[in-house]
Amino acid sequence: MSSIPLADARVLRPAANRTLAVRATLGAALAALVIAFALIARHPGTQTIVTLPAHSSAVVVLDVSASISSDTYSRIGATLSSLARSNGRYGLIVFSDQAYEAIPPGTPASDLSPLVRYFTLPPQQGGAAQSFPPNPWSRGFTAGTKISAGLALAHQIAFQDKLRKPVVVLVSDLDDDPNDAIRLPTIVAAMQRDHIPLRIVGLNPSGQDYAFFKKLTGGAPIVQAGLMQPGPQPKNYTPFPWTLVAFAIAVALLIAVHELWGPRLDWRTE
Repeated sequence: MSSIPLADARVLRPAANRTLAVRATLGAALAALVIAFALIARHPGTQTIVTLPAHSSAVVVLDVSASISSDTYSRIGATLSSLARSNGRYGLIVFSDQAYEAIPPGTPASDLSPLVRYFTLPPQQGGAAQSFPPNPWSRGFTAGTKISAGLALAHQIAFQDKLRKPVVVLVSDLDDDPNDAIRLPTIVAAMQRDHIPLRIVGLNPSGQDYAFFKKLTGGAPIVQAGLMQPGPQPKNYTPFPWTLVAFAIAVALLIAVHELWGPRLDWRTE
């Protein structure tokens, strides 16, 4: 379209500036939404049953002592399944009255999946009673409970392997040996001193044990594994960012409406 010379073209300058500002604002908003969508797709906000710091090296400390009854096995299975479906990386320490490293830190979360079957009831067949499959720790490794042994080994591994941003996830019914409870404060204090956060997943703990660990950790939250509580439940997938999509569509429509409502006018000063 050819331009039309106008003697009073300067009068149109404020309107042209407003049009340019509107276009620039809408364009920048659309670009920002596209970038946000790309960042979310690249770094999914996967949620698990416990909240962990970003890019942390988590070590799961799993209680398989005799105090863990079959009633709480399904809670262990749900917790391991939740962690296994996340995008994180974990180490695994199994403990009773002693502890050992079952999976080294940095292992993909999916490697926890084979352990879930030990804590999941198989489908019922006929009239036979359901029972959990025998696990590798059911014989000779469930004598007593020393939570300090598991936490101490996790603390040691964090230093030996020089883990980046280590965090320990204790999965236990918190029913510790009374004699071991004397050592626990020392271990927890050492972890706090070395900036190693402790996350606790309680397997139906008693009120007394819950209160003890709540005080021991300075009021840190204790997740009740397997309990259905009011409010949104933890998810193991990244929700689709429908809100961003809706905003992007709205901005795109505003741009289209603006261009249709205010067609371009070419002009120049004489």
